[in-house]
Amino acid sequence: MAVSVKDVAVAASVSVGTVSNVLNRPEKVAPETVARVQDAIVRLGFVRNDAARQLRAGRSRSIGLVVLDSANPFFAEVARGAEERAAAEGMSVLLGNSDQNPEREGAYLDLFREQRVNGVLLTPTDLTAPLADSGIPLVLVDGELPGGEVPSVAVDDVEGGHLAVAHLLGLGRRRIAFVGGPLAIRQVADRLAGARRALTEVPDAALEVIETEALTVLAGREAGEAIGRRRAGERPDAVFCANDLLAVGVLQGTAILGEVRVPDDLALIGYDDIDFAQATVVPLSSIRQPARQIGATAVELLFEAVASPEAAPRHVRFRPELVVRASTAGSGGDPRPGGQIPRRSTS
Repeated sequence: MAVSVKDVAVAASVSVGTVSNVLNRPEKVAPETVARVQDAIVRLGFVRNDAARQLRAGRSRSIGLVVLDSANPFFAEVARGAEERAAAEGMSVLLGNSDQNPEREGAYLDLFREQRVNGVLLTPTDLTAPLADSGIPLVLVDGELPGGEVPSVAVDDVEGGHLAVAHLLGLGRRRIAFVGGPLAIRQVADRLAGARRALTEVPDAALEVIETEALTVLAGREAGEAIGRRRAGERPDAVFCANDLLAVGVLQGTAILGEVRVPDDLALIGYDDIDFAQATVVPLSSIRQPARQIGATAVELLFEAVASPEAAPRHVRFRPELVVRASTAGSGGDPRPGGQIPRRSTS
């Protein structure tokens, strides 16, 4: 049975209020009394329950999570990681889907504030726009604000884009297409920036950008069909998609016309390494993000922000990993993975 503040008070022969002052405002308590209470804490093995303290302050036992697209398996895994970590502290996660709409994002932040959640994990619709003060602790997921005023956890998407295209170039592919969008989404822009950086290392390679309206299978299928309708000499010989859903769509779109074979005619790689990536007709190469670990880490950062609101915000950035499967393997060059087990850096 857990030791309570009341148990400590009885053992130290003081009031519950005095124990509370020792824990929160020790300068208001006589030194000898502080020593007696601290001795009781050690003897009894008392562990301070900050979550309960916040609950007494009027907060609920829940955390808000707002993602760009709850139907995307990547965000589903992020949510699972957040739920598992929150559940370990007896808390729950309330999920909101902004659908890449700033107004919906704002509505969810207002709703969560009204429900007095302990804090919000947010994947912003626009990292370039000023973030409105929600009045509650906030942690950014899958992104970081310029200046770093808000705690964040993300993956180095520029490195991920570089990994993907460097792999394609290593296979001897020189006409690379990037399929993704909207380009205003920071993650998409960063992956494209990494792709462009890889091309600067190979002078005879070219990059075509095919912007999509959404990061969905349907948008990828439309892009794949458009590529498949081109003449052989006018289409790319490799495609890097901003996420796996787009890559699945490109694979479907090229297969519909039957003119393009993956990987012989078109090497194809996605991003996120969702579970479905390895179950497609041609298993997809991808850039893996530790989605569940991202969600769990975001909750950890939120707990830190709640416990120490004056502390400098901490930022965690994971490194991506290249996962090679049949959609690029066997298409010439070196098919071996070039990535590493995801690592993280903190600041």
